[in-house]
Order: sequence, then structure tokens, then C-alpha cells
Amino acid sequence: MSKRIDYFYTHASPWAYLGSVRFKSIADRASAVINYRPCNLGKIFPLSGGVTLPKRSEQRKRYRMFELKRWRDHLGIEIILEPAFERADDTLANRMVIAADKQGLETNRLSYAILHGLWAEQRNIAEDAELATIASSQGMDGTALLAAAKSDEIGGIYDAYTDEAIKQQVFGAPTYIIDGEPFWGQDRLDFVERALQAE
Repeated sequence: MSKRIDYFYTHASPWAYLGSVRFKSIADRASAVINYRPCNLGKIFPLSGGVTLPKRSEQRKRYRMFELKRWRDHLGIEIILEPAFERADDTLANRMVIAADKQGLETNRLSYAILHGLWAEQRNIAEDAELATIASSQGMDGTALLAAAKSDEIGGIYDAYTDEAIKQQVFGAPTYIIDGEPFWGQDRLDFVERALQAE
């Protein structure tokens, strides 16, 4: 029976972007099923002792930049370290991916396109038109997905995923959960792969 991975993340996370391709490749090699769970970190942080980037100490901000550069160079992934819309509200983007998932579309493809749009192309993923364009570029009906993302139904699912993250004691993104065991950060993907290979 295929293993399942609960994948809690947000499109505003550069770490989710840096790990996205490797994560999908690891899951595919293990024939694992990914349960995409975009969630609201703005609600999670206050409950877990975390703070948003603008409120972090200068020491932590400085170290974060060193780490971003290290991982960029190590992985050879194109990333703009401080994109113009880094702090844009990604709620609608998260909800659009949920809508695509519920419609049986290629969730990973859309999610990656949004992540790449923000972190490699400096696109404003808080804008309706930009999101619709990104979805359409992936062969999806961007207008219809945008409308679905704004629906009460998808909003309820987004809230439920956030509540699920809190229940699972998620405190940051990305977090991968396999058989109840959490792995926080794309730098833990080696351990994710080992967990998937274990019997």
C-alpha cells in the first residue's frame, strides 16, 4: 500500500519553493501519495511561538539570507532572494491550489508555477489577474479556478487544513508528515526519503 505524505506549506515560503522539485521526485520514486495542505501560517505562528519575517531579530534575518544563498548554490536553483512581492498575501494562491486539487487537476504543477512565479519571476501572487494567468499557462481555466478559490467551500477547506496543521503541531513550512512523524524544512528531505523507503 502506498505511503501518504501530508504536505503542509505556503506559497510565500522560499523553502517550499527550494524543496518542491526534489520533494515531488522523492515521492514519485517511492510511489507515495502527496496530500497537499496549503495552510495559513499567519494563524499558526502565534500558537507555536513563531514570528513573521518582518518581526524577527536582525540576527535571524541575516542568518536566513546566508542559508538561502547556500541552498540556492547547493541545489543550483534559480531564486530571487528578496523578490518585490515577498510579503504579498498568498491566501488566494493557497486557495487556488486547493481548488485545483479538489477538481482533480495537476496540483503539483500549478503549485510549482505559483512558487516559481513569486520566487524566480517576481510575480505578485496576491493579484487575481496574475494568478489566473499563471493557472492558464498550465493549461487550466484560470478564471474558473480563481472563482472557485474565492468560494466559501474552498475557504472552509483552507481553514480546515490550517486547523489540521495546528492539530498536527506544525509550526513552519514546509512540513512533511509521514505516519504521524513530522519533518520540518526542505533540508530534511533526505530523512523524508528514508522514511518512505522504510518498511
